[in-house]
Amino acid sequence: MASTYLTRTPSSSGNRNKWTLSGWVKRSQTSAEEVMFSAYQSNDYYTFLRFEADGTIKFRDNYTGSANLNLDTNAIYRDTSAWYHVVAVYDKDNATSADKAILYINGERVTSFSTATYPSNASTWNVDNVQKQIGSLNTGQYWNGSMSHIHFSDGYALAPTVFGETDATTGEWKIKTNPSFTLGTNGFTILKDGNTITDQSSNSNNFSLGGGTLTNTEDCPDNVFATLNNLDNYYSNFNLFDGNTSVGAGNGPRTYLLSTMGCAPTGKYYWEIKLLGEQNQSESTSVMFGISRKTTASSTEDLTDGVASSCIINGNGQVYVEGTSAGTFGSSYLNTTVMCFAYDAINNKMYFGKDGTWLNSGDPTSGATGTGAFIPTALDGSHNNIYSPCWGVNYNSGYSSAFNFGNGYFNKTAVASAGINASGNGIFEHDVPTGYTALSTKGLNL
Repeated sequence: MASTYLTRTPSSSGNRNKWTLSGWVKRSQTSAEEVMFSAYQSNDYYTFLRFEADGTIKFRDNYTGSANLNLDTNAIYRDTSAWYHVVAVYDKDNATSADKAILYINGERVTSFSTATYPSNASTWNVDNVQKQIGSLNTGQYWNGSMSHIHFSDGYALAPTVFGETDATTGEWKIKTNPSFTLGTNGFTILKDGNTITDQSSNSNNFSLGGGTLTNTEDCPDNVFATLNNLDNYYSNFNLFDGNTSVGAGNGPRTYLLSTMGCAPTGKYYWEIKLLGEQNQSESTSVMFGISRKTTASSTEDLTDGVASSCIINGNGQVYVEGTSAGTFGSSYLNTTVMCFAYDAINNKMYFGKDGTWLNSGDPTSGATGTGAFIPTALDGSHNNIYSPCWGVNYNSGYSSAFNFGNGYFNKTAVASAGINASGNGIFEHDVPTGYTALSTKGLNL
């Protein structure tokens, strides 16, 4: 989260010539400098690893005011829907110049750089009495996404296969949740289980919260949950925050955006939305939620026009199916209201609920009967016909909404009391209908 970072100042120096940092990260912003790891002594001495505003990655160490190490990737990493595994290796005394500093992304060594300066001096990272920060550089350039399973090996140059492996069936690079490696003096393992910043290795090199709020999430490298997609949207008039699970309308015309995952036609999916405090009830017709198939639209069109092949409900309880009004169901939503959504992709039935009660006497477990369901255009199984959760406004109204795709939070607040979820996939405020699951990688495979 913005302005949140972890900090630790070691009491003694470790090996400043050889070390390995490994971490799993999920981005949210893609247009700002975001620091993963850093050590800052002064403007003359510092080390950091960060995403640049253009989506590239910079691995940098400064020594006496000049670049001792400077690697700038040519590749751009701006996927906000997935976790990246980042491994940085510092090995100053290696006989091969290009092996003195190595960067791996998802198990693959990065070899193409726009700038490549390799170190000849010791790094700032492992100096005693120099603050180490995770998610910040000298209390700035904050990380705004998620992090998990951060490991540091002091005195050892390790391969990414220590921390991850290739799935023999899918070819996917996946996490090793309990890697075995030599720690060294300042080695540590944090954020291994939830938001635990206590060192879970034998070293007890604990971190502390330097600022902001650290929030746990069910979203993790071995079960990736949907978020709102900052790259797949119409007319970028919105602001995303809370790891892209919350959204607010900006100043400008109509807009809508989709989730990072679509609903596979062989599954049934559940999610929740809560309106945030600045909701303006006098304009509640302008905010819309539901499912959509992305199509081309003009600046005068919105979700209620049906241009996005949508099935949506607005803040006044008005339902639109493919741009045609299906009636009004329930009263206007309040800031405390939890909106419930259930999409049966097998039978192409959409259900809307309010605080755990299904509108139109709906029964999401009724299957092909579709009791109380709203029926969008039938799917033909093509990629373009996959529905995704959506959010939109038809004019600037200042609305903000928090999505819970199963990560267990609205904004930065945990659900009040978790409902029953038979699939065990995700944490929700209300009971998940039998046969439904969260929109996540495990949910898609159920």
